Amino acid sequence: MERRNCIWCLVTLVWVYGTTNAFCPTSCSCDDDLLVVSCVEGNLDVIPITLNPSIQRLALKYNKVKTVDAAFTFYGELQYVDLSYNHLVSIPMRSFESQKKLVELHLNHNKISAITNKTFDGLRKLTVLSLRGNFLEDLPDKLFSSLPLLEELDLGQNRINRIDSTAFSGLIGLRVLYLDDNQLRVVPTPCFPLLASLAELHVGLNAFTVLADDAFKGLNRLSILNLSGAGLLNISDNAFRGLVALRNLVLTDNRLSKVPTKQISILSRLEELAIGQNDFSVLPVDVFKGLINLRKLDITGASSLEKVEKGALSENLNIETLILSSNKKLSYLEDGTFAKLPNLRHLILRDNAFTTFPESLVAWPELRKLDVSENPLECSCKLDWLKEALIRRNGSQVLCAQPAALKDKSLKNLTPEELGCASNGPWTTAVIAGISGAVVAFGLLIVLIYRYRRRFRDAFKDYKWNKRAMARKEQEYQKTFTDDEVPNYILPQQTLRTIPVTEL
Repeated sequence: MERRNCIWCLVTLVWVYGTTNAFCPTSCSCDDDLLVVSCVEGNLDVIPITLNPSIQRLALKYNKVKTVDAAFTFYGELQYVDLSYNHLVSIPMRSFESQKKLVELHLNHNKISAITNKTFDGLRKLTVLSLRGNFLEDLPDKLFSSLPLLEELDLGQNRINRIDSTAFSGLIGLRVLYLDDNQLRVVPTPCFPLLASLAELHVGLNAFTVLADDAFKGLNRLSILNLSGAGLLNISDNAFRGLVALRNLVLTDNRLSKVPTKQISILSRLEELAIGQNDFSVLPVDVFKGLINLRKLDITGASSLEKVEKGALSENLNIETLILSSNKKLSYLEDGTFAKLPNLRHLILRDNAFTTFPESLVAWPELRKLDVSENPLECSCKLDWLKEALIRRNGSQVLCAQPAALKDKSLKNLTPEELGCASNGPWTTAVIAGISGAVVAFGLLIVLIYRYRRRFRDAFKDYKWNKRAMARKEQEYQKTFTDDEVPNYILPQQTLRTIPVTEL
């Protein structure tokens, strides 16, 4: 109590002397023109009380401040405060009552274990609040009711295991919520109807194991859902029901034994899907059925993935970016696996187990970026086309793994001879032999015609004379006669009627 009274006395003195006597600690940087003070890594254990009272931005990151005391009340013009990476254990009630203009408050990575619905009284204009990396365990009722304009709330990396159904009451404008890396065992579904404006939700790195039906009921405007590392083993058929506006879904680093085709098929507006680091071994035909608007697919780090069936993406014709990386068992793709993706622009096949690639792999004309690096490629004439494709599209640096003579050499720098495409190969030899034979035969024909040209000329003249003679004879036989002049042998003969014996 005595310490608090002393601080109030100091505040009063500073107020009396005004800003002309403002003092900037040696470990801080103070700009009175921009009204910004930065005391990052200043080795401070209390909040300075002699700063310009008109400052609007105060950064106190990486210090040893243990509490928000009365000194803070002196800076009523603050719009931005960063107290992250300090030693804050608790925040007294109404500590920010004087910061009526504060827009952003960062309290992340401290040691705060509890807050109440009076902690943030006065922060009527606050839009961003970060409490990430503290020791919070429980979110009681109406905890943030005094923050009507809050748009982004970060509660990640705490120890939260219970959330009251009304904890988010009053946050009608909240757009972004982080609840990742806590100790939640179930999705806090009862809280969601109070967050009608929520567009982005991060709830990964918890211990859900299962997503029940209608797990996100009430989040009709949700656009981004991150469930990375949530420990999911099973997803109910209707878990994503109601997410009519979802555009981005992250399901990486779970324990799914197969792609939840049916469960995600209702997300017709989904544009981006990340589903790597799971336990499925195959991508079957139409595995992403229903996702007709999918534009980006990322399957990275699926350690059990061995096969991508032809037709796996047959319904996903709008895919522009396809990432299949760090799948250590994926060594083969059928011809034309991605050939029916007319909009494919970026293909990333990095760090898998491929030793070669078929030229018919994709529809190449629209492809802009190709990355096949860090695969154990066997460089041979079969990959000469890939070398040219990498050069044309400024592709990634691709090193050979085999044969030993080409190990660690860049594919783009190899000559056709080094790749075994020398001109004395069997196929090349056959083609050259065929062309040479045709040229020789044509040459012999020309020589024969020249040598016996007189005979050919005489034969041609005889043929033309005979043809003209035949034409003259035809004209003579085709003279026109009158009916009286027609010879008897030309007139049509009357048919003789046979008289039966009985008439005789």
